[in-house]
Amino acid sequence: MEKHNHSFLHDFILLGFSHHPKLEMILSGVVTIFYLITLVGNTLIILASLLDSHLHTPMYFFLRNLSFLDLCFTTSIVPQMLVNLWGPDKTISYVGCIIQLYVYMWLGTIECLLLAVMSYDRFIAICKPLHYLVIMSPHLCFKMIIMVWGVSLTCILVLCTLTLNLPRCGNNILNHFLCELPAMLKIVCVDTTAVEMSVFAIGIVVVLTPLLLILISYGYIARAVLRMKSKAGQRKAMNTCGSHLTVVSIFYGTIIYMYLQPGNSASQDQGKFLTLFYTIITPSLNPLIYTLRNKDMKNALNKLMRIDYESTNVKKNWNS
Repeated sequence: MEKHNHSFLHDFILLGFSHHPKLEMILSGVVTIFYLITLVGNTLIILASLLDSHLHTPMYFFLRNLSFLDLCFTTSIVPQMLVNLWGPDKTISYVGCIIQLYVYMWLGTIECLLLAVMSYDRFIAICKPLHYLVIMSPHLCFKMIIMVWGVSLTCILVLCTLTLNLPRCGNNILNHFLCELPAMLKIVCVDTTAVEMSVFAIGIVVVLTPLLLILISYGYIARAVLRMKSKAGQRKAMNTCGSHLTVVSIFYGTIIYMYLQPGNSASQDQGKFLTLFYTIITPSLNPLIYTLRNKDMKNALNKLMRIDYESTNVKKNWNS
């Protein structure tokens, strides 16, 4: 009995939307649908860009990384979230909560930096097209990805470790559906002003600095597009950049509102729905956004579907 009580004290209780039982039922269905869309959509983008030799370019290399990141990001959250929504058991083990916190924050930070790298790629492609493949060499692309993952990991190790070392005085009830930094800070029983300021400062580095670089890149891109004499070239540049700008606007808009507010002024329910939006809905929209306005990706997906259809027919003929 003592052993059970001891282990229970080290568990966390995720309240989620438990005060809205009917809403939990609706959300479980919505989350499942969007998670399946995320899995299928991002997997198709990865396969299509790998199998089509025309898409073996820096732009699609970074897009594959974004799709892989979205798959990992949602998978680090959704399974536990569905368990929380479906049943009466709202607990998550201490180790499980800590792992989710580190992985979730790490992958979210990577996406902030990766979107900035993708905007730099578009800047080189449009403003320096003749030198594009020389500048954006496979070696440089790989180094940029390693740098993004490494810098993100360093920032998150500092932030999360700092937060977890604060005393909680036995508090283990998180008013959220996942182990998130603001929710963890709210159960700390000492003044968290210094930590919140640290979160704000690091947030400026990993959120606002990349966003500033994106805006500068697109400033130069807009000027280059306006100088183009070819309408077809302008249209292609706008379609490619428009997709990326849409993703940037959705992701950064939500992140800035959520995390770059000293004192975390967003209400509890508002914060949960915003988190739900950028962790579940945004990753499912990315494949649609990048596919609908991209002729090359549409062709690659059609080719992938054709291959799958033909292989199915061959199997049927073989079995018959």
